[in-house]
Amino acid sequence: MNSIVEKLYNKENLSFEETKNLFTQIMEGKFQDEKIISLLESFILKGETKDELAGGIYVLRDKATRVNVSEDTIDTCGTGGDGKNSLNISTAAAIVLASLGVKVAKHGNKAVSSNCGSADVLEALKVNINLNANEVEENIKKFNFAFMFAPNFHKAMKYVGPARKKMGKKTIFNLIGPLSSPAKVKKQIVGVFDKKWMEPFAEALKENQVTNAFIVNSEDGMDEISPFAKTKVVELKNNEIKKFTIDPVSLGISLKNQENLKGKDALYNSKRIIEIFEGKVDEFSEAVSLNAAAGLVISNKSQDFKNAFDNVRKHLKSGQVKNFLEKIRS
Repeated sequence: MNSIVEKLYNKENLSFEETKNLFTQIMEGKFQDEKIISLLESFILKGETKDELAGGIYVLRDKATRVNVSEDTIDTCGTGGDGKNSLNISTAAAIVLASLGVKVAKHGNKAVSSNCGSADVLEALKVNINLNANEVEENIKKFNFAFMFAPNFHKAMKYVGPARKKMGKKTIFNLIGPLSSPAKVKKQIVGVFDKKWMEPFAEALKENQVTNAFIVNSEDGMDEISPFAKTKVVELKNNEIKKFTIDPVSLGISLKNQENLKGKDALYNSKRIIEIFEGKVDEFSEAVSLNAAAGLVISNKSQDFKNAFDNVRKHLKSGQVKNFLEKIRS
């Protein structure tokens, strides 16, 4: 173990196996806070690699309370940290997808980098965020949707919590956390705050047996598929990684008012979600339709992004998603 630590201190990259060994020690409480801080700082100074991300994800998934789901289950969980403070797009998209028959194990937390995280808005929508593993499995079977509140499933994070709090900045855990689903989903949409992470994320997910993924970052800086600007996509499919761009203009979207996507507190954000679930068409509904369309493609429910987008748009406009929300409320 000392040789692995030395490598990191010397700004040498760790292999997948070395990172797994190091993170296993960290997540089993073998290091004091000061040591953890120095290790995390070393990752930041050196710059995290795809193998290090993959090793960290492997251990976080392995140490999490296991949730058993079918291989067609997906997650929509981004890194956050894009500074946009936008409405809860991926959370709303997750509910829309479930209403369309896609199984969704949504993994998330309370707000860290915004006013309102996925757990906050779901709580405001009266959706139960405190399910145990069995309840998550049952709800997915029954409703196609369940929320996994990260602190309830990642108990081993208690060993790094104090060190992260003392540091007060982003570390490798901000990158690997959203990719560490307790359900070990094989399909995932991940928004990233910086496009430099797109390919390493795809490679790290591939290493952890994820079969289908969209890693997205928009040209206007969102960690979502944007209705205002082109969005770069790195797609993982059939063990291959390819890149393409989603252009909202080519989908018939011509929106300019980004202020209409700004979020506030959980109550405000939940009201905006209910409005679009009732059929209101606005910037938010278009953003949710775009991101839900990605979920349909990843789930192999649609082969064509434009068709997927048109179908979600029509479904949202019908108001049927509001009825579905009533079903999943606790």
